[in-house]
Amino acid sequence: MSLRTLSGLSGLSTGYLSMVENGLRLLDRASHITAVADALRVAPSELVAPVLPVAVRAAAAHEAIPALRLLLMGVVPDVPGGDRAAVTAGPVPVGVLAGRVREANRLYHAAAYDTLAAALPALLNDLQTAAGSGGPARHRLLRLLADAYHPACALLLKALGYVDLAWMAVTRAAEVIAELDDPVRTASSAFFHTHILLAAGSPDQALTRARAAADQLQPHLARPAAEALLGELHLISASAATQLRRGTGQDADDVLGHLTEAGRLAERTGETRVWHLNFGPANVKVHHVSLNSALGLHAHAVEAGTKVEPGQVATAGRRAVLHADLARAYAQLPRHREEAVRHLLDAEAAAPQRIRVDPVARDTAAHLVARSRTPADRRALAGLARRMNLVV
Repeated sequence: MSLRTLSGLSGLSTGYLSMVENGLRLLDRASHITAVADALRVAPSELVAPVLPVAVRAAAAHEAIPALRLLLMGVVPDVPGGDRAAVTAGPVPVGVLAGRVREANRLYHAAAYDTLAAALPALLNDLQTAAGSGGPARHRLLRLLADAYHPACALLLKALGYVDLAWMAVTRAAEVIAELDDPVRTASSAFFHTHILLAAGSPDQALTRARAAADQLQPHLARPAAEALLGELHLISASAATQLRRGTGQDADDVLGHLTEAGRLAERTGETRVWHLNFGPANVKVHHVSLNSALGLHAHAVEAGTKVEPGQVATAGRRAVLHADLARAYAQLPRHREEAVRHLLDAEAAAPQRIRVDPVARDTAAHLVARSRTPADRRALAGLARRMNLVV
């Protein structure tokens, strides 16, 4: 496809696309990525997904994928060493399972993907076995199973690039939640579906689903944790609207409106970890940085970053996102390369397994390596590029 044809289909100038093609500009705005992906008829996640060497893709997190795939298909996998009986040994006490679900979600937020992925096949199988046995604890076990699918399994798979398997995980969770007949949990299911729809390149459907879930949740806001979930739905709606934006003022107002409503709810809820998420004022501030950066409003992203104290961000994964987005913003501002390098290294220090495979962080690193001017920057970035397996 010629640049002129791509320009006509995407609405982006041939000059800009030429600079992207030659590595002179970053394809980093969410709306630009979506526009190019639509024109090329691929998902945005395919357009920016990292191409990792075999050595990286064979890490522990990826080695667990075949077993997870089989479990999501409803098949009990073989376990290492052929000890199939260990997988089918029978129900585990509910209290033990609850602790394992909490630990799985803690590992996800700590971006300890290898440890989490290795533990998930046995955890999901034990939960399915226990829930299938019936009894008075069945509803509690179904809630635990939904909590294991969300976010430990679905968002892990999304982060590793297995969007189709992540969709299978949220679909499994929805089947479990349907039996519970709980409107708040149904809204939580829609929230995680929205996450995966965004990763699959369908921000319009993601936004529609998130808004419908928010409307359905409104009559139940007196229920415990419902306001925090509504706040999360506003944040994911803002992310979807950001991907849809084509530069109109109305779209920008839509993003800001969702962020404002999320901020209002966060002041009411304070910092909370309901639904194994992390909603509160700090996370809303992180989204101000992320979405301004995704919109290409880099100076606004940097300004928003001054209002966030990284120590107040509850999880390593979110701190890594904050630093990575600030690095992306600083990299686009004149005479701020040193700040960009510092934030990129801080992002890696916070959650190395997340940042080293994150497509936006990898693009930012490659951009900075190509333009590093001081020996100190070159040394620091050379190590990061090596750990990311970048060819520079």
